[in-house]
Amino acid sequence: MYQYDEHDQRLLDQRVAQFRDQMRRHLAGELSADEFRPLRLQNGLYIQRHAPMFRISVPYGHLASRQLRKLAHLARSYDHGYAHFTTRTNVQFNWPKLEDVPEMLAELASVQMHANQTSGNCIRNITADPFAGVAADEVADPRPFAEILRQWATYNPEFAFLPRKFKIAFNSAAEDRVVLRVYDIGLDLVRNEAGELGFRVLVGGGLGRTPILGEEIKPFLPWQHLISYCEAILRVYNRWGRRDNLWKARIKILVKALGPEEFGRQVEEEWANGKDGPNTITAAELARVSAHFAPPAYETLPAQDAAFDELLAGNKAFATWVKRNVRAHRQPGYAAVVLSLKKTGTAPGDVTAEQMDLIADLADRFSFGEARMLHEQNVALADVRRTDLFELWQAARAAGLATPNIGLLTDIICCPGGDFCSLANARSIPIADAIQRRFDDLDYQHDIGEIDLNISGCMNSCGHHHVGHIGILGVDKNDEEWYQVSIGGTQGNGTTLGKVIGPSFALDEIVGVIEKLLETYVELRHEDERFIDTVQRVGTEPFKARVYADRQPQRKAAHV
Repeated sequence: MYQYDEHDQRLLDQRVAQFRDQMRRHLAGELSADEFRPLRLQNGLYIQRHAPMFRISVPYGHLASRQLRKLAHLARSYDHGYAHFTTRTNVQFNWPKLEDVPEMLAELASVQMHANQTSGNCIRNITADPFAGVAADEVADPRPFAEILRQWATYNPEFAFLPRKFKIAFNSAAEDRVVLRVYDIGLDLVRNEAGELGFRVLVGGGLGRTPILGEEIKPFLPWQHLISYCEAILRVYNRWGRRDNLWKARIKILVKALGPEEFGRQVEEEWANGKDGPNTITAAELARVSAHFAPPAYETLPAQDAAFDELLAGNKAFATWVKRNVRAHRQPGYAAVVLSLKKTGTAPGDVTAEQMDLIADLADRFSFGEARMLHEQNVALADVRRTDLFELWQAARAAGLATPNIGLLTDIICCPGGDFCSLANARSIPIADAIQRRFDDLDYQHDIGEIDLNISGCMNSCGHHHVGHIGILGVDKNDEEWYQVSIGGTQGNGTTLGKVIGPSFALDEIVGVIEKLLETYVELRHEDERFIDTVQRVGTEPFKARVYADRQPQRKAAHV
């Protein structure tokens, strides 16, 4: 992963000192709440329902073991002993004291972490395929390009006050593991017919109140022009984005209004002014940054191991975990492991200080001192020897990190919701907990097969409910919590948006609704057909009919 040089560190330390003084002035009454608001947001500090929320950036999801230990220390010293991992590889603390945040920033800076641009109308944390560099289906490693773009975007004054927040993601594999089409800019690293490396560029994606999938505006952009082309996109957006209407300020609205062809034409026109300018990436610069992502010191190992195969054959629990939580690796004898943060009774994405310390220990022992955050709110160890998998599994299971539910019903994506967020209309965590407890039977989950269940507490869609096979959205009806249910969404390749099945439900109805959706699926599925495959084949009507047929007559649905 990228290591700061003296210039990076000095800049970060200066930013910490600046915010420390801003906080001092605010607490002394020299800066009003309105004057302090943009300053705190630039440093990842929100004011939420019960306490401040502090959001920390983890570029492209990479965490060194020393950084995990620092996060664990912050959780113990300044919070309630845990942190929350988000869908966009940020870390959130929900209970810090306002006056402690400058010191938390200083501690983060000591391990090359920060909260810069985790809020505000700027370019937010840049994400990438969590299995970059190790995935067998990868075209090339996207992380050097993500890092180059991150350095360009950080503190860039031209894009510090965009019409609205702006998000960028990188993919470089046959399987889209970052959901490119829901980003403001999605960058897909590809090779053209001549074998040259470049990017397929998508723009205008986003969820929230108006979910829209991004459109391709350039099928192939030579990698040398990554910065200048993104700059052109942002300049067109900065010029024409709707600053007069918060709900229409995202780039997706502009692309929809102009049409992708016209938007692309304007980008090309703008790009012509700086195409071969100083922001052109040189081979030397790419090599400099790529050196930080060189493969670790892999051993030469056989692709197959008889002892490992015997363990699989003789231990059903271990074999089940390997099937669900272990992914193929491009290096023979190695595997990538997903540690589940979705044990029943735990809020999805929440991780305790003790677990962060353990993950750091496991990373040091088994994966070259590095862990990676996933879009699904889990953690991966990307470089584990297959011969170490059994020992790793035993250690992870003892800590509640080895639930074999990756990709299954209880591997829920969920935002913090109304328990914490001041924007939420309804709570998300109790819904996730109720579903986890009702469907805790792993044999049942494995029989049901792969299902993406996503929950958001409001239309901001931090839980990405629009692209869940089953999506749950908290809505407000007469100051009561109700929940819309959609089905048919997909994330990754062929991303689609789910369709709301009908009127919303009260909290105590949701588990029953999920049961009926699953019963309908089991009755209608073909052999080896996933839930989403059945929905796409038969449509939503059979599911809708089952859900509403047995609804209690005295329960009036909220028509929202």
